[in-house]
Amino acid sequence: MTRSLFICYLSFIVLGIPLASGEAKDSTAVYIADRRELFVDQYLVQALEGEARQILHHPVPREVVLVSDRPWEGNGLNYVTVFQDGDLYKMYYRGGDYDRGVTSLHEQVYCLAISKDGIKWERPNLGLVKFGGSKENNILLTEKDEALGYICHNFSPFLDLNPDAPESERYKAVGGGPLFPLISADGIHWKKATDKPIITEGAFDSQNLAFWDSIRGQYRAYHRQFRSGRDIMTETSEVFSSGWSKPVFLEYSPGRGGELYTNQITPYKRAPHIFLGFPTRYEDRGLNPSTRHLPQWKYRQLRSKISRREGTAVTEGLFMSSRDGAHFHVFQEAFVRPGLRTRDSWFYGDNYQNNGLVETKSTLAEDAPNELSMYLTEATLQNGKPAKLRRYSLRMDGFVSINAPMKGGKLISKPIRFSGSKLSLNFSSSARGGIRVGFADPEGKPLAGYSLNDCPWIYGDSLTRRVEWIKSDKIVDNVGSIAGQPVKLVFELKDADLYSFKFD
Repeated sequence: MTRSLFICYLSFIVLGIPLASGEAKDSTAVYIADRRELFVDQYLVQALEGEARQILHHPVPREVVLVSDRPWEGNGLNYVTVFQDGDLYKMYYRGGDYDRGVTSLHEQVYCLAISKDGIKWERPNLGLVKFGGSKENNILLTEKDEALGYICHNFSPFLDLNPDAPESERYKAVGGGPLFPLISADGIHWKKATDKPIITEGAFDSQNLAFWDSIRGQYRAYHRQFRSGRDIMTETSEVFSSGWSKPVFLEYSPGRGGELYTNQITPYKRAPHIFLGFPTRYEDRGLNPSTRHLPQWKYRQLRSKISRREGTAVTEGLFMSSRDGAHFHVFQEAFVRPGLRTRDSWFYGDNYQNNGLVETKSTLAEDAPNELSMYLTEATLQNGKPAKLRRYSLRMDGFVSINAPMKGGKLISKPIRFSGSKLSLNFSSSARGGIRVGFADPEGKPLAGYSLNDCPWIYGDSLTRRVEWIKSDKIVDNVGSIAGQPVKLVFELKDADLYSFKFD
């Protein structure tokens, strides 16, 4: 079997695309196997009844983890990448300092910070690059290196999960404009994989990125281009350093939601068949009466003198998702708003989310399960002040939920086929509310022993709550007898949120 045929076959099996032969009678049912399913789109939703609705959740701002106050850093902190590598968390971030957001006051550099928990970070003394006459710093790359140059404006590394990647190329990156491929054995010492750029069509003054897609067995990249404003293109390749497909613009539903500056798209680790994106929305409403009431009107005017958008444009975070990497469901409301602050906020350059999601210990309590962490810029491009990076946290799978108030509502899924014998939920409810789960045939007829009425109300707060039914006065949780059959899931909710479900 050729590699391309294998990838095609893998897509059929993993993504639920009906096979050309066998099981034709179930071709209308989505085969989800035992993968985790989130409600970040309408892919599995046939109907929402009563007061049930799909709602976007928002990450909670936590502590400031980095202040860019070293001489080689400055107010240009941005284009940050964070990932976990073994027992360490690694953060790659840009150092730069600018007058009113435009004029560079020293060369751009890329720096490394490390952490054991994703919360407390330190700068290792790398001794690689001289700045101000000393190599006592955490600089990895400098634009003074003629071989790198503009790569130090938008360097974007990743840990290559391709099982065929050699140890000498375990770390990879893209950067520059056009985009060049870089490789490293240790994530510290970098070199170009080739002297030829791999992606040439685009407007690369942004954080562009690439990664290994383990589900589809290929590298995928995303970069900026203009189409009625700032937009995103994507391309793929089986080999990182060459052979990239012609870039195509992303498609959006119900719409793009504004101009998109960065994209921050990544396969979600707990459900890698789903791509999650955290783009920066760029919004410039010009000079209007409200602009005068945003923080720091005098400084805003000062920035506008060198470039009007520096005083009028505002950036904030969005959330979107995709099942194929090209078509994205975009929530039109902000995922991260600029926030309730009276200075150093509501400016262009703030609220850029890092590339990458990491799992960290709960902020709530020692006995609480781990949560997701992301890192956003704030107080950037303020003359004479360092920028900051703040950690935000979110419940596992907690981007979007199906929610209903106490009045109640139902979610009815499209026909699915699953593997496994147990069903677990990631959910939260009040003490008075809860969730019930039932199975029905494709026509909607409840399955005996697995109907809503057979399911006792589930209440509490859990990432892995096993669903149970009462059959002949016994509590049962085994659904193996209906595995592989086309069925519908019916969720009834009261004052509850359902984030994801999984068979195993």
